[in-house]
Amino acid sequence: MKKIFLVIEREFMTRVRKKSFIIMTFLTPFLFAGLMIIPMIIATMEDTKERNIAVIDDTGIFKSKIAETEYLKFTYLEGVKVADIQSSFKESNYYAVLYIGPMVASSPDGVILYSDKQPSMDITSHIASSIKNEIETQKLLTYKIENLDEILKNIKTSIRVRTIKWTEDGEAKESSSELAFGLAYILSFLVYMLIFMFGTQVMRGVIEEKNSRIVEVIVSSVKPFQLMMGKILGIAAVSLFQVLVWIVLTFGLVNIAGSYFTKSPEKMATQQQAVSGLMEQQGMAQAMPESVAKPDIANEMMSALSNVNFVLIIGGFLFFFIGGYLLYAAMFAAVGSAVDNEADTQQLVLPITIPLIIAILVMVSGLRSPDGALTFWFSMIPFTSPIIMITRLPYGVPAWELAVSAALLVITFVFMTWLAAKIYRVGILLYGKKHTWKEMWKWMRYGS
Repeated sequence: MKKIFLVIEREFMTRVRKKSFIIMTFLTPFLFAGLMIIPMIIATMEDTKERNIAVIDDTGIFKSKIAETEYLKFTYLEGVKVADIQSSFKESNYYAVLYIGPMVASSPDGVILYSDKQPSMDITSHIASSIKNEIETQKLLTYKIENLDEILKNIKTSIRVRTIKWTEDGEAKESSSELAFGLAYILSFLVYMLIFMFGTQVMRGVIEEKNSRIVEVIVSSVKPFQLMMGKILGIAAVSLFQVLVWIVLTFGLVNIAGSYFTKSPEKMATQQQAVSGLMEQQGMAQAMPESVAKPDIANEMMSALSNVNFVLIIGGFLFFFIGGYLLYAAMFAAVGSAVDNEADTQQLVLPITIPLIIAILVMVSGLRSPDGALTFWFSMIPFTSPIIMITRLPYGVPAWELAVSAALLVITFVFMTWLAAKIYRVGILLYGKKHTWKEMWKWMRYGS
């Protein structure tokens, strides 16, 4: 055991002293935090550039009907054709020319937006929505309904589904499907990336030592199994240290940034009182329980974030990441011992990477249906559970399923390490030949 610890110490100290390790350890949290913070920043930003769009309406019914915004204006031209304005478009101050043909409701050429730039989807969606609403209004007018404009204003409704999760104690806590989706996606993909990255590091380390013949000196005082386990656990210690630093720094950066996007309780209370007063004036006031009061969206997201069981999620993430890494690292170490250079590993590595690729594909299904049969079974299979179980964790997983999945992962790791050690002890001292899985199967059957 002492010799294994010596190999672990050597692997750990050799890697953490590298400049690339130090740079990536402290730079990566800024990248992760940026992935969470930048969408919040972009959501609060507005495009302040004013754009003026010329409208040529052959129907004559859309004048002043396309809604203007603070930065999007419409100028309606009469007696002008698109060809007339095309020649002088560069000199005009128009951002685009909107043509509305007489067959606007039935022809794909009924609405065309001409411009020398590619208009954004926000602009085209805004125009399409305004024209659609006006056409629907014109159709309704044919039914000669009294006070139609007032009725249409009253029935316009915007719905956003807010989610409240009941705990086992009966407590109502703010939750967010979007937040659960984001956590599941990021953490699952992170596990995939880290298992692959650190697993291949083990394989490269074995190949380098084999090519430099250092391994011949090491195995004279350390058994091949002890060397393999020391290398795997040493890199595991490096990866665990790095991941913990990433988690601490990322959450610190996100919490600091989050404080700039949330409003103070006093300001929220003032806004809620104003909304309540407006509802009372319109005769729309109704009693709403405190647990379902409508907060500001940014505060709602931060409230949902504070109610996430990060102890379970981070603990599960670390366990399944380390378990998955140990499982795959043993196989990568076996492959590294069977070849003389990295170019020869492609054929041997493919069977190892296939379960990881399948797990990523199943992850997509898991994000949509975390309790589905497909997701459940792949979260139990040890070769895919490190990724799929992490996908399910933010949505909530029964304790017995976590326990079974974890037990199967540990058992499979122990068995796979035993098989990999049989390949490793033979292959580590063989040179000059590209070995196949058939030969490696024979090595596994050799006696101890």
